[in-house]
Amino acid sequence: MTSSRVATPAALQCRICGAQYAVEPLTICEECFGPLEPAYDLQSVDGEKFRADAAAGPRSLWRYEQLLPGGPGIERVDLGAGFTPLRKADNLGERLGLKRLWIKDDSVNPSYSFKDRVVSVAVTMAREFGFKAVSCASTGNLANATAAHAAKAKLECYVFVPEDLERAKILATEAYGAKVVAVKGNYDDVNRLCSEVAEALPWAFVNVNMRPYYAEGSKSLGFETAEQLGWRLPDHVVVPIASGALMTKIHRAFSELIAVGAVEEKAYRVSGAQPEGCRPVAQAFLDGATEVTPVKPDTIARSLAIGSPADGIFALEVARKTGGHIGWCTEMEIREGIELLASTEGVFTETAGGVTIANLKRMAEQGIIDPEEETVAYITGNGYKTIEALEGYLEPTYNVAADLDEFLALLNG
Repeated sequence: MTSSRVATPAALQCRICGAQYAVEPLTICEECFGPLEPAYDLQSVDGEKFRADAAAGPRSLWRYEQLLPGGPGIERVDLGAGFTPLRKADNLGERLGLKRLWIKDDSVNPSYSFKDRVVSVAVTMAREFGFKAVSCASTGNLANATAAHAAKAKLECYVFVPEDLERAKILATEAYGAKVVAVKGNYDDVNRLCSEVAEALPWAFVNVNMRPYYAEGSKSLGFETAEQLGWRLPDHVVVPIASGALMTKIHRAFSELIAVGAVEEKAYRVSGAQPEGCRPVAQAFLDGATEVTPVKPDTIARSLAIGSPADGIFALEVARKTGGHIGWCTEMEIREGIELLASTEGVFTETAGGVTIANLKRMAEQGIIDPEEETVAYITGNGYKTIEALEGYLEPTYNVAADLDEFLALLNG
């Protein structure tokens, strides 16, 4: 199913042993069974030209096509994902004692999460490889993004989700025309089933047999952060962890920008955030472990509820290599984080964003983040997707009859 066109990556390369393979729908190294990812000829990329091409490119993640799969000339499946706001968070920063805080707001993507980035790349490559149907294992946001991009690409779409997923995410996926397969079990059960289906049917699973290309879309968050800061890197970033891929790819983006000369080299720290009910990477970080022990997820942050994270060990490496931190927060702190961001910056995030903000707050209070560090917190989804998480936590301030005197009495009481 390979294409005659040449993709930007020179090859796929094993992240463990370095063995290289052709640019095809491959995921696992035949030598050591390590994961594959695209390898680029960075020496051929000129930093100044990369910046100029980005400025002249579309207002989407594809402005960085030189360092993304596909390359110039490919027919992209582009709904406009990416180039989302980098918001100066002065109000939140004042509350947390952080003087140079930014919020990277991916809640405004086409299907309202950062997953639009990764799916745009994955479906583009799937169509290029000749697949006629796309699929995914999802905790919700990926289902929405895959269904939306499949509709645009005129491809059949099947998404596999845990049966107890938030209702809004299931209904939205069906509205895009996808066929939803509700699986009895958690995300890890869903993922195992999808791996088996991917072997049995000629479908492009965006986070299984398309995973090397899919994950690269996350780099665009790092590229955008640097561009929106005036082509410089921040001091510290805080990233939510599900599989761990987002954290590793933001780090990779920064490293590639340095390598091609698009930004000045500097030290930066990459920290991760997990919920208490699904914290395998944070626990391994605390324990000083090199392996991540799988857990059974139990958290309202469903989009982070991956008990056996595929990139967990790589996320550990990034945090330790850069001097970052990986922590966790309670379920109540997730709700408080959602409310804190909304009430200070006017950004309503889903539960995963509540995890990011709660851990940001914890790290600020514990002195892990220096008040003078320029810090970017990544908000990866929209709060209207997980509105039920706030039921019973937030209620109407007043309950009154349609009577002015009664309202004024309550207001002044």
